[in-house]
Amino acid sequence: MSFGNLKVFTGIQEMLILALMLISILALFYLDIEFTYKIGIIAIVFVIIVLSTMAAQLLRIQKENIKS
Repeated sequence: MSFGNLKVFTGIQEMLILALMLISILALFYLDIEFTYKIGIIAIVFVIIVLSTMAAQLLRIQKENIKS
């Protein structure tokens, strides 16, 4: 994942995010569970992805501030 020219994640982090996305897609379309559980799984995955993106970006900004 990248935002403009800034690469946010390393290769391993990108693979973990893609795995989370795959799990959410499987939960939504292929698992035979109640709809409320599907929404819960997708909400948790979404929150994990957003928080990990924010954390990676904040760490990158802090590292840049220390160097300068």
